[in-house]
Parts: sequence; structure tokens; C-alpha cells
Amino acid sequence: MNYIGEMISIGVAFSWTATALLSEFGSKRLGNLVLNVLRMALALLFSFAMFWVLTGSPLPAGGTMPAYGWLLLSGLVGYVIGDYCLFQCYIIIGSRYGQLFMTLAPLAAALMAWITLGQQMSATSLVAMLVTLTGIGISVLGRGEHHKVSLKLPLNGVLFAVGAALCQGVGLVLSKIGMDSYQTAVEPAWLLPFFANFFRCVAGVVGFLLLLYYREGFRPLREAMHDCKGLSAATATTIFGPFAGVGFSLMAVQYTSAGIASTLMALTPIIIILPSYWLFHQKITWKAVLGALISVVGVSLFFLQ
Repeated sequence: MNYIGEMISIGVAFSWTATALLSEFGSKRLGNLVLNVLRMALALLFSFAMFWVLTGSPLPAGGTMPAYGWLLLSGLVGYVIGDYCLFQCYIIIGSRYGQLFMTLAPLAAALMAWITLGQQMSATSLVAMLVTLTGIGISVLGRGEHHKVSLKLPLNGVLFAVGAALCQGVGLVLSKIGMDSYQTAVEPAWLLPFFANFFRCVAGVVGFLLLLYYREGFRPLREAMHDCKGLSAATATTIFGPFAGVGFSLMAVQYTSAGIASTLMALTPIIIILPSYWLFHQKITWKAVLGALISVVGVSLFFLQ
């Protein structure tokens, strides 16, 4: 049998694993805001090049003002707020635990779609949420000195991770609303998500530049332009994440069901365990592995309905 879609999906999971690890390294080296400014700017440059080759113009075709508004709002929520929280949690608790909490993103998307689009949530979805939360709890909770249960991770890192997952889920639904409002026919049709991501990146660049200016000024950005290792990490993070990662994830659903593709892509919390141990010497425990496995099962239940 032909398993091209499944193979691409697994490749995307590895791609997002590389993104998480590179982002942890880049955030610690360049700083959260500087790395995100570079990522958004590079993603725009890559998009310009792709649009020029495929359509003859460096800019996305057509669209409507409502679509632009929803997509820019999606970029503000998903990239500026979401990625800021995600990269901050990488600095505090590491990419391994950060990716574990990101299994909450599909659940946040389901809740947002229920609120804004009226999409119903089945009993299976509710069970999937409970299973996913149980897996995360097993990984991050342990016995304390004075309490039966205590949090093994810094609370601020956990809050940033949860915020990142919520913003990614909400941003995804806002993107869908924007793409549904686009109206203008896009040829080839698979370019529409890339057009949508272009506007999200515009919001990301503007938002992160403003945050950087008011918090640190532009001096760290100028210094980063002379950091070869930092620039290499930013470039690789952009390629594996918002550029190629998005492209191949869209390609995967062309060859297999969205449920199977999404479930295989959600394997990142499992895949990242060994690399995080080798690169960052993060301790591996049976509870962490079991919790990650249970979380992935929860995501699987959510999609395989």
C-alpha cells in the first residue's frame, strides 16, 4: 500500500522537533524577541521568493479587507503572543516540556471553534481532553516535601507553555475564519494557506519589532546580525518551522486523512525526548515518557473520531 501521506506526516513531526530544539538554543543565545523578529522576517523573505517563482509576483494575490483583518489578528494572537510565550517557556522549562504542553493546542482550537463557529464537541473530544491533561499531569506533577502533589517545573514556565498552546489553537481558528473570508480564487488552491501565513507573518514582524523596541531597543537585534551561530539557528528554525513545516503538513493531508496526519504530527513530544537528553542533558524518567505517550494518545482520540 501507498503510505506517502503517513511518511510525510512523520517527517513533519521530526521537522517540528528540530524547530523546538533549535528554538530553545536560539532563544537562549539571541533572546526571545530577537529570535522571533528574525524568524518572522525570514519567513516573509522565503514567502516573497516562493510567490515570485510560482505566481510571478512577490505578493499574495487578491483578498478582502475582512480576510486581511482576521489573518492579521491571527498573527497577533498565534505568533506575537503565542510564540513569545512558547519561546519563553523554552528558556524556562526547555523545549521537551514545552512541546508536551503544546498537545493542548488542538483542544484549544476545538474550544475556540465551538465558541466562534458553532462546531459541536463530541463526547470523544471531551474524553480526549481529559486523557491529554492526564498525560501532562503525570509528566509534570510529582510528590512534594510538604504536599502529596507538587509541580516539578517553575510555575511561570508552565503558565507560558499553557498560554502558548491556547494562543496557537485560537490563532488556528482565526486563520480559518480569515481564509474562509478570502473569497478571491487562488491558483493553485494549495497556495491559500501560504498567502494566509504571509499576513500572519506581517503581524508577527510588526508586533515583535514593537515589543523589542519598547523592552530592549534595537541594539540586541543589531548585535544578533553579527552572531553567525545565532543567525544560523534562526534560519534553520524558520525553514523547519513556519516555512517547510507548514508546507509539508499541508501536503500530508493531500495524501492521507487529516485525522491520521494530525495524529502522526503530534508525535513531537515523544520524538523530542532523546534529542533533548543528548543536547541539553534533560533527565528522562519513566513518568515523563508515560505522560508524553498518554498525551499523544489523547490527541489521537481527538482526531480519530
